[in-house]
Amino acid sequence: MPAKTGAQYKEKLRNAKNNIFIHGERVEDPTTHPAFKNVIQSMADLYDLQYEQPDKMLYTSPQTGDQVGMTFYRPETIEDLIKRREAIQEWAKLSGGLMGRSPDYLNAEVMAMGVANDLFGEDDPMFAENAKNYYDYARENDISLTHTLIHPQVNRQKAQHEQEDANVALHLVEKRSDGIIVDGARLLATQGGITDEILVFPSTVKKAGEQDDPYSLAFVVPNNTPGLKYISRESFDYGKNNWDHPLSSRFEEGDAIVYFDNVFVPWEKVFVCGNSSICNRTFLETNAVVHMSHQVVAKNVVKTEFVLGVVLSLMDSIGIDKFQHVQDKGTEIMLTLETMKSHLFRAEHNAKLDKWGTMTPDFEALNAARNWYPRIYPRLVEILRILGASGLMGIPTEADFHHEEIGPLVNRALQSKNLEGYERVKLFRLAWDLTMSAFGSRQTHYEYYFFGDPVKMGMTYFEQFNKEPYKEYIQDFLKKVKPSKPDYTNV
Repeated sequence: MPAKTGAQYKEKLRNAKNNIFIHGERVEDPTTHPAFKNVIQSMADLYDLQYEQPDKMLYTSPQTGDQVGMTFYRPETIEDLIKRREAIQEWAKLSGGLMGRSPDYLNAEVMAMGVANDLFGEDDPMFAENAKNYYDYARENDISLTHTLIHPQVNRQKAQHEQEDANVALHLVEKRSDGIIVDGARLLATQGGITDEILVFPSTVKKAGEQDDPYSLAFVVPNNTPGLKYISRESFDYGKNNWDHPLSSRFEEGDAIVYFDNVFVPWEKVFVCGNSSICNRTFLETNAVVHMSHQVVAKNVVKTEFVLGVVLSLMDSIGIDKFQHVQDKGTEIMLTLETMKSHLFRAEHNAKLDKWGTMTPDFEALNAARNWYPRIYPRLVEILRILGASGLMGIPTEADFHHEEIGPLVNRALQSKNLEGYERVKLFRLAWDLTMSAFGSRQTHYEYYFFGDPVKMGMTYFEQFNKEPYKEYIQDFLKKVKPSKPDYTNV
């Protein structure tokens, strides 16, 4: 079938009856539930955008000839890579880059592992074929995915097999002729339950050993699979209108604990089964992490543009844009934006064909960007919070402006250099929702841990960085210093 529309996405969710729990209740229909209906509409808008801009967002399937989503596209040239990135950024612009798990993120992973599938075949050729077939299936049916990577935080001082309750984490229970039985918990599925299926893969950061083989699994199942349960955290969409909560009322993706209660997974949906070595190598050796990082950096360029736009609008509205310290803070965000764009440019224009014939971005540039952005994003929103000052607290609701007695008063009291009070507060509520609301705080936390613990990521980056050329440079430089070493032989 061709790429789906927003209406088709919602209808499929409505019919799926996924096992979603939130606020102590089971969700009957997420498309009408207060915690999910608004972000589901934003997801639907993404799918509709594919048909509003078909030249940019769709391409002809090599398998069926249908029009399918560009974010599934396998690039073979640098131009292809740029074309896919432009589609990614069109989707990101709809939310200002605030939907971190829009479908394109995992579409990139499915594409990469579907093409570079021979790694999975080390255990059994069936697993390689499964990965290839799933890419075709996901692309042709425009499957939306959530995913889960990590075990519950029980005792981080011990390996998973050493835990007092070693079976609390997702693990292999049984191999059968028709598939496997898995049981246990995983963290933390963003958009859990409001997508079609869940992709279970190993952590990108924490390596496993042979004793972790029972936990070394990779598979995919529909979200309405019997025994699969999503236990959602409290929603940060409080049911307020778009004016009062312009971001959280539209883009609150949600996060969920995933519990597999003796779930059956058919063999054709399994990619790795009890092999820690393959799990450890999956993301890097298939180049999945490269294509996922390409999507993330492209999205974060748009997110930085959005933050900068809010900051500049706020500066202008209250006339602080001529102060030196204010301009300096704006410059910090501008420098971040241009640095991220430079990383992206280098990644694309230094791209090379991998051994499977896929045009693959320069990972050195993307790896630097994905390690740096979690460290700098908190500063970007801090700048917005500092510049907003008390204005981020003096933000009445829209209802106050419509009140007969106080409406004219707050409109007058909260006017700014070039905006009447109503428009000025509307802008400041946007800045507040981006920085200080529960939604905004979650965005900062989310970016910090996007790919995992940034300290562990930094250690990995340091260990893998090619340091020798720089040390050799210094050694060569020192060799040219005229010798004057003292003689200590007679001392």
